[in-house]
Amino acid sequence: MKKLLFILIAGVIVLNSCTDDFEDANINPYQISQESLRQDHNDIGSFYPKMLANIFGHQIEENLIAESFCNYMATPTPFVSGVNNTTYSITWNTYWERIYNSLMAPAQQAMNTAQEQGEQVFNEWAKLIRILGISRLTTYHGPLIYSTYGEAESRYDSEEQLYTALFADLDDIQEVFAANLEYEGIKNFDDVYEGKIAKWAKIVNSMRLRLAIRISKVAPALAKAQGEKAIADAAGLITSSGDDFYIPLYGSQIYLAVITGWDDTRMSAAMESILVGLKDARIAQFFEAVSDESLVADHPEFPYKGVRAGGRMEAKSDHLPYSKMNPAIAGWEERPYLTSSEVYFDLAEAALRGWEGAGDAQANYEAGVRASFAQWGASGVDAYLADATSTPINYNDVVYDALDDGTVNDFVTRSTVTVAWNEAASNEEKLEKIITQKWIAAFTNPNEPWADFRRTGYPKLPHVYNNLSNADWGIIPADEWIKRMPFVQDQRITNAAAIETVEQTMNGTDLISTRLWWDTEAKDEVNF
Repeated sequence: MKKLLFILIAGVIVLNSCTDDFEDANINPYQISQESLRQDHNDIGSFYPKMLANIFGHQIEENLIAESFCNYMATPTPFVSGVNNTTYSITWNTYWERIYNSLMAPAQQAMNTAQEQGEQVFNEWAKLIRILGISRLTTYHGPLIYSTYGEAESRYDSEEQLYTALFADLDDIQEVFAANLEYEGIKNFDDVYEGKIAKWAKIVNSMRLRLAIRISKVAPALAKAQGEKAIADAAGLITSSGDDFYIPLYGSQIYLAVITGWDDTRMSAAMESILVGLKDARIAQFFEAVSDESLVADHPEFPYKGVRAGGRMEAKSDHLPYSKMNPAIAGWEERPYLTSSEVYFDLAEAALRGWEGAGDAQANYEAGVRASFAQWGASGVDAYLADATSTPINYNDVVYDALDDGTVNDFVTRSTVTVAWNEAASNEEKLEKIITQKWIAAFTNPNEPWADFRRTGYPKLPHVYNNLSNADWGIIPADEWIKRMPFVQDQRITNAAAIETVEQTMNGTDLISTRLWWDTEAKDEVNF
């Protein structure tokens, strides 16, 4: 009996000893603990590559919307029998889902986690990446869900409210960044600047300047205040190639290389008109020369041929011999979002508007052109900047010369712009030079050029030849261009009341003919 009691007591002691270390004994030695994740910031940092990767879109979000509307590229493919976005019959509209599902949602998770742990820099970094995406999406639709995003009853911000909120968030971000310039916690997740907060602080100022320029016609006082704040901030702007903001492709090919591989995109006719006319050496870095000399009989020294965006397309094979992307683009590992060339062009416009600290308009303009030539590895910039005679050329769609009256897709250029700066010219003429060169320099990043075109009317692009706009989406007159993308269908169905409310702040209803807040139609001269 005593022996049995001893065995029972010993068993209880052993059991108690085992349960003391039960939790440790049951931890998977091959699994990273939550505590370890937190110590290395992996529980927050893992969100950032996905957010950055989804700032840009792909074929539908960019190539068949902004890229077509700003006339960088054009499709040779008669999608849906030619009745599609490019001809102003809205067929695809998905950028909203990308930004909200793959950027805003993970950004909110990252911010929540960062706030719980008191990680201010991570919180503001996520906030900045949200701005990078939202500031693009608003140029598509106008009002967006931003200041109340994630709340039980989220609402649309009017565009005026949205820009006010973006500027306020940039204030908060810059304050935290300025106080944490030596912080290295984001290094393992930052494939752009390797964790250098000072570099991200330049992004804050350069974004503030971009947004200030965008609203400069509709809200000149606010734009001037924000632009001057960006220029004066101690962190500085992106004014050298070493600070240029490129977003990694994370192992993917740039969308233009993929779509070119499908033979669904070609150089645009507007690119041919402007780049060939101005004898621009960057054309060889952008595009591939054609092999059929008959396509370029009017300019054999520049053997590049473009497709008219929004043109009449009979068969895909008709325009496949026209200029493709330069094959070198398939090897890109990153894509430009905001570079020194754009910042210099923004400073040039700011100087025209009399913003303090902006410097000299001509000096900034020429610095922007030089930065772009250097970015693309093009030569001959000095002769290019001195050219006061070359102008854009007329366009002839050669393969359709025998179709109907022989003028299908042809256009007479609307632009007489030259490259050389003319100090005696009007501010409006100077603005046309600035925006035309800014348009060329931003190639592969069509969002801001499309916004600039609607805001200023420059460069002077051709109208859509095959305009199939209709009452369902909004009628675009023959002498006008699309103004915006409608809200996505899911929002139209599930959030109709919110759209109806925010329409009262817009220049019209939810149609492609409704001008955005900053697209005032007024001649810019009144604001100089």
